[in-house]
Amino acid sequence: MDKQQLLKRLEKAWATLNESCNGLSDSQLTEPGVIGDWSVKDILAHVTTWEEEALKYLPLIVTGGRPPRYTQYGGLNAFNAQMTEQKRDLVVSYVLKQLDETHRRLIDYIRSVPEEHFTRETRFRHRLRLDTYSHYPMHAKAIREWRERSVE
Repeated sequence: MDKQQLLKRLEKAWATLNESCNGLSDSQLTEPGVIGDWSVKDILAHVTTWEEEALKYLPLIVTGGRPPRYTQYGGLNAFNAQMTEQKRDLVVSYVLKQLDETHRRLIDYIRSVPEEHFTRETRFRHRLRLDTYSHYPMHAKAIREWRERSVE
């Protein structure tokens, strides 16, 4: 896979996530129960958190560094819970704006990374996959399933 193929895969997964939310009102976006007590807004803030983590640590990986593990938070689930709690009171419009802006910055960054980081399975590609195009689909699926349950 080259950089362009990866960007296409990422953008396809991103579009699917966005489509899963299309047409939801602010009250629907903030309704808990999509995944546990998370709302769609919480999920979108969570996706932004992981794109922010990618923006923080992908440059480190490119230069040969190793990102810290999430043990300092008590593991990934604890990190997710802490970040979700920090963003819980953000208004929908801010969460959506932050989601779009962070994603745009991530795409711009990916475009700037040399091709050699994409042509084989590297730590860079592994981290990028985990934080983006393998992450979005599970949340898009959860949102679609929640929407189907809400209609019944």
